[in-house]
Amino acid sequence: MTRIIAAAAVAVALIGGAVWWFAFSGGSAANAQQASTAVSDASDTSAEFGVTEMVKGNPDATVEVIEYASYTCPHCATFHTSVLPDLEENYIDTGKIRFVYREVYFDKYGMWASLIARCGGEEKFFGITDLLYKSQRDWSRAGDDAAIADELRKIGRIAGIDSAALDACLTDGDQLQALLGWFQANAEAHEINSTPSFVINGRKYSNMPFNDFATVLDEQLGE
Repeated sequence: MTRIIAAAAVAVALIGGAVWWFAFSGGSAANAQQASTAVSDASDTSAEFGVTEMVKGNPDATVEVIEYASYTCPHCATFHTSVLPDLEENYIDTGKIRFVYREVYFDKYGMWASLIARCGGEEKFFGITDLLYKSQRDWSRAGDDAAIADELRKIGRIAGIDSAALDACLTDGDQLQALLGWFQANAEAHEINSTPSFVINGRKYSNMPFNDFATVLDEQLGE
C-alpha cells in the first residue's frame, strides 16, 4: 500500500529524528526544537532554505517532472527499479524532460538516508539514491538505530565517500534543519500526502506504470 503522510508520522520524522541526530552530534534538545520550529514556520520557497535541488535531464526542457519520494517507501523503491530506468532511456537521457527528485521524510531512517545521499553532492546523489533503493530491505531492516546507521555508512563508502566525511554529513545540524524546512514547504506547496507522488508541469499525479507516464509526458510534449 502506498504510504500516506499522516500528521503523527511527520511529527516522528521531524522531531524524533532531529532529537536523535542532535544528540548523536553533541547538540542540545533546544537545537532540535529550533529545527522543528523552523519547519512549522516555513512559508518561503524551497530555494530560500539553501538546499540543492537534485536534477537530471535537460535543465531547459519545457516539461518538468518532480518526484516526491521516501527512501523507506517500498513503492518508491519499486518505481526506481522498474519504472525510472524506462523514463531515463526515453525521456530523461534524451533531453525531453527535466527530472527533479525531492525527499519526503516519513521517519528518521529516511532522513538519515537523505543525509547520506546528499553527502557526495550532486555528482554522487543519484548513484547513491539507486543504491539506497536497491538495498532498501537490507539497510532499513538491519536492526536498531546504530545498526541502520552503520548500514547507511556502508552505502556511502561504496559510493566512494570516506568515513570522516560521512560522519560529518550525518551530524550536520544546519543541513538537517534546512532539509526539514525545505521538505515541509515543498510538501505543503504541492499538497503531497503519499509517496511516490509526481508533479508534472504543476499538476500532481499518483504513482503509475511507465505506459501511463508516457501517455502524460507525450501529451505535455505534444507528441
